[in-house]
Amino acid sequence: MAVAGGGTTGARYRRLAADLREAITAGSFGSDGRLPSEEQLAQQYGVSRGTVRQALAVLRANGLVTSRRGTRRVVLGTARTQSFFELLSFTRWARALGEEPGGRTIDIESCPANPSECEQLGLEPGAQIYRVLRLRTLSRVPIMIERTLYPEHIGAMIARLERDAMSHTESLTEEGVVFADTEHTIDLVHAEADDARLLGCAPDAPLMRERRRATDQAGRPLLWSDDRFVPGTIAFTVHNSVATTALLRRRG
Repeated sequence: MAVAGGGTTGARYRRLAADLREAITAGSFGSDGRLPSEEQLAQQYGVSRGTVRQALAVLRANGLVTSRRGTRRVVLGTARTQSFFELLSFTRWARALGEEPGGRTIDIESCPANPSECEQLGLEPGAQIYRVLRLRTLSRVPIMIERTLYPEHIGAMIARLERDAMSHTESLTEEGVVFADTEHTIDLVHAEADDARLLGCAPDAPLMRERRRATDQAGRPLLWSDDRFVPGTIAFTVHNSVATTALLRRRG
């Protein structure tokens, strides 16, 4: 119950949301999964009912509790899941879950690629690329930062879009760009200054990172992205099968 005390209202409700998320993950609310009332939570954590409502709104947007008002909220589960078996854009995935997706481009620039970026996108040294910094939301709650690199011909299409365009992937698909394959790498990183500012988390807070490279049917890279998620907002599932994997376990 470290929420009580100083700090801004925003910091208090985010901290309360984090504490409640930890309690939900630990199964602290019993077999029926019913949360205490707003008044009980306010007393327990030493905050106002307004702070409790804001924290519960974050949990609701994260798919962890029900959204009905006037009743005891019920825990629904942990993070939403997305399967690597399907090539779904963030927007299509969110809509499939009944969520309200959102996106806002924070910064976009055209510049020469550095050696590492050329390697990621399969480009010649010094080739022009576009760097795009984007904030993604679910039900108006920030959950993810995208840092995406595009080859020049793809980035030029992105540059023509409105800053609050809902889906870059869908817009590119409408332009005839075909996303055929995507590679994913998942790890954990600490929030940088921009991450903390845009996601409303503490500096150096742990974030789940997904690095992905998408290619077309000829294997040419279309983008390389570093996506950072607030913990507890999304989980990924992986499907393995001996019918589809080339690496089979040999019995000795």
